[in-house]
Amino acid sequence: MMKKSFKKVLALAMILIMALSVAGCGRNETKQTKSSGDTGVTKAPEEKKETEGGEEVNETGEALPGWQQNAEDKVDLTWYVNFSWFTTPWGENLISKTITEETGVNIEFIVPAGNEAEKLNSLIASDSLPDLVTLYWGEPQVGDMIEDEMVYALDELAKEYDPYWFEVADEGRVGWFTQEDGHIYGYPNSSFSPADYEKYDNISSNQTFLVRKDIYEAIGSPDMTTPEGFKEAIKAATEKYPEVNGQSLIPIGAHEFGTVGNTSFDQYLSNFLAVPYEKDGKYYDRYTDPELISWLKTFRELGEEGYLVDDIFIDKRAQMEEKIAQGRYFCMLFQRTDLQAQQKILYANDPNSIYIAVDGPKNSKGDTYTLPGTGINGWTLTMISKNCDRPDRAIQLFSYLMS
Repeated sequence: MMKKSFKKVLALAMILIMALSVAGCGRNETKQTKSSGDTGVTKAPEEKKETEGGEEVNETGEALPGWQQNAEDKVDLTWYVNFSWFTTPWGENLISKTITEETGVNIEFIVPAGNEAEKLNSLIASDSLPDLVTLYWGEPQVGDMIEDEMVYALDELAKEYDPYWFEVADEGRVGWFTQEDGHIYGYPNSSFSPADYEKYDNISSNQTFLVRKDIYEAIGSPDMTTPEGFKEAIKAATEKYPEVNGQSLIPIGAHEFGTVGNTSFDQYLSNFLAVPYEKDGKYYDRYTDPELISWLKTFRELGEEGYLVDDIFIDKRAQMEEKIAQGRYFCMLFQRTDLQAQQKILYANDPNSIYIAVDGPKNSKGDTYTLPGTGINGWTLTMISKNCDRPDRAIQLFSYLMS
């Protein structure tokens, strides 16, 4: 039962990563909001009953999910995803087709063409938010939209249109994201509460050290946990495979560089080296730790010798995804979920060309890694804009994806 429940959590995470949370309520010509008690769907007496208030329930008196009642009432919803790299179309894969079939909801994604912050700020300033909005939970616009009353309280919509939401909403997540006014305005994806970590023993970290399988095995599957072994492996891979399908090999890959650095070479590397956040109950500056400095010097030496190529300093997400799909990196300190689509491409071309996780950098004592799991904040929040003509169907779609 535990494994089955955890698979549901993972399935939800994957659906929301694929769709990045529910995408905007569409504008129906009627612009009439239907409550869960006014569905126009023929009920099966042997399976459904109505309370005095008109709410459909099953034989045990439990509220039926709104999406089950309204699947025949087709509606188009728009969904803004605040990631310029997000290109997954709706209706062209089994997941989205099934969601539409079972809920009656069709999605039109809206994605910024350039700078995400500029696009989202423009939508907020012009009060033209699409029906559903998904963005990173830590973005300042989350608070702006709540403060300016531009998004619905999910709990209030659930009370009015879909009580089933309360059955599938995680108590810990709801409590964490509930605001001072007692309402919750956005639901997270890829989120794990303290209770999840107590219940499940197979929640893995997203941070990995990856190598291209065939190249790694061709050079003898070397130990890359020490600075010396790491350097030797990089040089051996580059010497044996200077090119990949006619293009130069990129010996070391990482996240894209930003204005404050690179998460692969500070956060990730520190976690692999088991550098603590505190010592003796006091804050510890991880980025001055001797173990981290030693490994950063190793990377600097590799850079001096030409093994840190220009690509990793200038490439953005789109360029990185293209090169991952081409298998051009030998090794990477990277998030495993961020190359799932590219892994499928590599596997289809040659199963041995995929990226696999192996032991990467360790501290001089060889301590076990201290890789973090996903916290309760998760990755993104999805909110329902008050521009939404059909908030009833939006909250019901939430319930479906959360169930």
